Amino acid sequence: MTDRFQLPTMVEGLGRLRATVLASVSKTRRQHLELVVPSLDAAIRELGLRDGAVLSFHHHLRNGDAVLIAVIEAAARAGLRDLHVAASSIFPVHAALVRHIESGVVGGLCTNFLSGPVAEAVSRGALKRPVILRTHGGRARAIESGELCIDAAFVAAPAADPLGNISAVEGPRACGVLGYAQCDALHARKVVAVTDTLVDYPAPRIEISQEHVDLVALVPSLGDSAGIVSGSTRPSEKPADLEMARMAAQVIGASGLLQNGFALQNGAGGTSLATAAAVGRAMAERGVTGSFASGGITGFHVDMLEAGLFRGILDVQCFDLRAIESLRRDARHQPMSASMYANPHQRGAVVDRLDAVVLGATEVDLDFNVNVTTRADGAIMGGSGGHADTAAGAKLAIVTTRLTAAGYPKLVERVGTVTTPGSTIDVIVTEAGIAVNPGREDIRDRLRAAGMQPVEIGDLYRRAQTMSERLPAHPSSERIVAVSEYRDGTISDVIRSL
Repeated sequence: MTDRFQLPTMVEGLGRLRATVLASVSKTRRQHLELVVPSLDAAIRELGLRDGAVLSFHHHLRNGDAVLIAVIEAAARAGLRDLHVAASSIFPVHAALVRHIESGVVGGLCTNFLSGPVAEAVSRGALKRPVILRTHGGRARAIESGELCIDAAFVAAPAADPLGNISAVEGPRACGVLGYAQCDALHARKVVAVTDTLVDYPAPRIEISQEHVDLVALVPSLGDSAGIVSGSTRPSEKPADLEMARMAAQVIGASGLLQNGFALQNGAGGTSLATAAAVGRAMAERGVTGSFASGGITGFHVDMLEAGLFRGILDVQCFDLRAIESLRRDARHQPMSASMYANPHQRGAVVDRLDAVVLGATEVDLDFNVNVTTRADGAIMGGSGGHADTAAGAKLAIVTTRLTAAGYPKLVERVGTVTTPGSTIDVIVTEAGIAVNPGREDIRDRLRAAGMQPVEIGDLYRRAQTMSERLPAHPSSERIVAVSEYRDGTISDVIRSL
């Protein structure tokens, strides 16, 4: 039995505990009220970042993004140095990053795609450390495994409420989906929702929730939504492209995969979309209903969904405004994270469910290796993105390419940079014929049974050499400016300074 003389002490202790709890609740409420900061400068101060910090960004606004540069400029005003920019992609709109590389504000970079003036500067050796070029799935893997540790993720939020809930389908800069930002938001030490549209709580169609967001930073504008549009959004009408599309669709039709439940991914290029159109016609003729189309989504994919050719769309990134509108109104059109899409360590990644993928190429070599990273002169102009991920996962990986471009051969003895290993590429389709990987005799036999006549890759190579006016020039410098990682983190190639 409790001594009656201890009761006052116990009551007094409970009173102190209650006061502490109430103070804590009050403090939490104050923190919620203070989640919104008026500027990126205020956000940088609140975060307490130090030199060498890793800052991450996503690319759903693509060449219309103004957030990455605005954040780096705020960091520069705060006196920060040697920052590592972990961006899912870099575009020409990020040209000002070169100045911050040269000044020492930015000392490191990793990305899945690198183009424009930043790519040119990196190719010349502007950064003191090599850039790491990952695949979309490889980036998600690196973040989730702790290989890539992010100090602060800056999420361009088309709309956000005061507690940090983020919607991607509202606001003047709606981008539709935030697939590449979700891994960052889940695993970064601090997360900042950067928005030009603060909405009432709760935000509609929350994609990243308040439990993962530390600050909401207000900016005048996230950028230009017109920059979201990527590449061609309609099938090519050029005769050579249409012929390649016809042959690629024939390959898919002959493969035995074009049955109910068929799953397809294709790029946003005109030839890839023309191939998808031809496949769609074949599906309609055969009465085939596919399970899903995936990847970066355009209005053309929406047309296929609405025509009943697929039961659904799995969307990691919207490539045009019609895709954004479809995501907003059609429950069959669903967003997915980059990890769900392509992480090789994720159980049941979407790329592993693909029946066919149609890809492009800058170069293809005699071993079926594909380069989509560097130009013929060795300068960086792109990166894998989902190229290597989808080629590895799909049952049938088709590359469509012309024999030459700008006077250079696209069929070469050895690619300048191995982006996607030839062991994962099954068929090459050119305007001059189709080559099948020697490891896929089953595909070769099916094509022959369908009346198609594959040719040897060496025949396409020799024809490309005959048609070309100049040869690729591979840099011979000893200095490595970038490392191309395969999706599992192994090194597929290195890129040397021009």
